[in-house]
Amino acid sequence: MTEAKTYRNFINGEWVSSTSGKLLEDRNPADSSEIVGVFQDSTAEDVQQAVDAAREAFRKWRLTPAPKRAEYIYKVGEILIRRKEEYAREMTREMGKVLKETRGDVQEGIDIAYYTAGEGRRMFGKTVPSELHNKYAMSMRMPVGTCALITPWNFPMAIPSWKLMPALVCGNTVVLKPASDTPLSAYHLVKVCQEAGIPRGVVNLVTGSGTSVGSPLMQNSGVDLVSFTGSTDVGGKVGETAARLFKRCSLEMGGKNVIIVLDDARLDLALDGVLWGAFGTSGQRCTATSRVVVHKKVYGEFVEKLAERAKNLRVGDGLDESVEMGPLINEPAVKKIAEYVQIGRDEGASLLCGGVRLTKGEFGRGSFFAPTVFSDVEPGMRLAQEEIFGPVLSVIPCDSLDQAIEIGNGVKYGLSSAIYTQDVNKAFIAMRDLFTGIFYVNSSTIGAEVQLPFGGTKQTGNGHREAADTALDIFSEWKAVYVDFSGKLQKAQIDS
Repeated sequence: MTEAKTYRNFINGEWVSSTSGKLLEDRNPADSSEIVGVFQDSTAEDVQQAVDAAREAFRKWRLTPAPKRAEYIYKVGEILIRRKEEYAREMTREMGKVLKETRGDVQEGIDIAYYTAGEGRRMFGKTVPSELHNKYAMSMRMPVGTCALITPWNFPMAIPSWKLMPALVCGNTVVLKPASDTPLSAYHLVKVCQEAGIPRGVVNLVTGSGTSVGSPLMQNSGVDLVSFTGSTDVGGKVGETAARLFKRCSLEMGGKNVIIVLDDARLDLALDGVLWGAFGTSGQRCTATSRVVVHKKVYGEFVEKLAERAKNLRVGDGLDESVEMGPLINEPAVKKIAEYVQIGRDEGASLLCGGVRLTKGEFGRGSFFAPTVFSDVEPGMRLAQEEIFGPVLSVIPCDSLDQAIEIGNGVKYGLSSAIYTQDVNKAFIAMRDLFTGIFYVNSSTIGAEVQLPFGGTKQTGNGHREAADTALDIFSEWKAVYVDFSGKLQKAQIDS
């Protein structure tokens, strides 16, 4: 095996080593003996250097016309197209999900680059009538400043892209802190930004742990905005810190997503959606289908078919095109899933399939877990309430649409939901009454597109939406502008 390559931080347009002199190994979760790369174990000093570079670059970058900023972003999309297969394969080695999914991950980066490039010539403000004579009134966006982007490992190029592109087109500069498990994909994205000609200091990359890099970054006085995607527990701490320091803060966090299957549903179609939602990315998505609520009239048939199909999913190394589900991200994830399986058993749910770590043959070198389905789950069980973030699905029976909606809403999260039915009236009732930020009809809970807002309600987030033009509201401030050409002092409401 060839020696693993060492990657450096990117600060002020230069690839530099950490001041700590320490390194972190990025290992393949399908084969822990393989080191994908070696990255910098950075410190608060490295963070400070990156923030200083970003703040200095902000002086000129904010004055660069937005259409020109957008041209750089368009070039990023063009380069990503050429590198799509290379980066997808490297991503599968780095975090495990199958090639079809990692290709989709890179494609999301391409899509958001092209979409955001278009915003460089839009970013509309408003012109409105003034209540006074000879006075002009309008609004416009202005950049926030230096943004800290703290991103997770499950979409290691897509999610950084969702944050990076809108931040840049609005005129901000950024410091990106990727997850310790997936720094290589973030490295590739930043390398492309460099190749696209984005000026020095506008984009900076600092790798390391949440303790040594994430915390110092969000607490740094030079950071004006923190954009975080990750767990609700950590996101709560990020929000508290940002509030105390009067920083802007965008949080995209957990989910406990539900699919409702009514008695008039096309069951084979619903099965396809449930399996894809529950076991795509090995269940390691904030939008993963964690619960399926099935009408009692079709419950027995559905559960039987679901268990049979879940048992037959092919698990293995995601680089194998025939594999349908890859490994979990690391050993702590395996331990956590095993603990939840035991919780489900203790609560009295029926384990239909899976529930075990896979260890035979090639599985023994990686973090593999069998697709797991529990039936006869009660809505109040921990299994049906807590985000597990793995290939564990809970099946819950219901008597009616109203009861299904009540169960769907009965968790602390509100990210994604779906319904399978052939009754358009029932679909619209569920669309109205399920309190989630994303909703699907006759489709799974995963599959969001970049031209619509992404985010959720309740403890899934703090009200912001990524993607689409709504991302601009995260990364820009509104300014109201009044131009008085009357030649005299007018006192608005006083004069009127």
